Amino acid sequence: MDWPAQCAVVIPCLNEAATIENLVREVRRVLPTVIVVDDGSTDATSALATSAGATVVRHARALGKGAALKRGADRVQQLGFAWSLMMDGDGQHSPAEIPKFLDCAKWTGAQLVVGNRMENPVDMPRLRRVVNCWMSRRLSRLAGHPLPDTQCGFRLVKLDAWQQLAPKTLHFEIESEVLLGFLAAGRKVEFVPIRAIYKAEQSKIHPLHDTWRWFRWLQSRVGR
Repeated sequence: MDWPAQCAVVIPCLNEAATIENLVREVRRVLPTVIVVDDGSTDATSALATSAGATVVRHARALGKGAALKRGADRVQQLGFAWSLMMDGDGQHSPAEIPKFLDCAKWTGAQLVVGNRMENPVDMPRLRRVVNCWMSRRLSRLAGHPLPDTQCGFRLVKLDAWQQLAPKTLHFEIESEVLLGFLAAGRKVEFVPIRAIYKAEQSKIHPLHDTWRWFRWLQSRVGR
């Protein structure tokens, strides 16, 4: 498959001036078309992403990661691409691992390929590791399918399947919504092992508000 012609990258960002320029340059060595969705940044994220060769879509105010991913996926599909690789803008995901996702989709026929940080999570902060494991166990029981890392934002998605799912959530729970939605629709989902890269960056996930929002979303699923 001619992946550069079939797949574009979507990177949702909120104040990622410290990492976005180098990230875009490295990503474009593998997949040249990069859409950065600047979700209301107050720093130089947009300017630096543009200088590195990305197309920037900007929200005037922060609408949430889910809203940014949906805006990016819409733009990628409008450009005629069949696939989107989605990754975070804070440097937690290594562009060198992009071929793992492309190869997995090619050889397995998966329409959603998710990064799995939990095979070797030693560098992941303990609280994130505990919360991720707890969420993944809950979603695995709900899906009736083992899901090793449900919260990873490094993903390869078939866009026609994404559009049929029509994700509704606007924040970090979109990762869970999409994963369960693909499985419920009988679409093939695979996981590939990736590094857990954590430096001194501050997580954009609010430990109280976002966890509570995710829990309310989960309860709405259980109650159906």
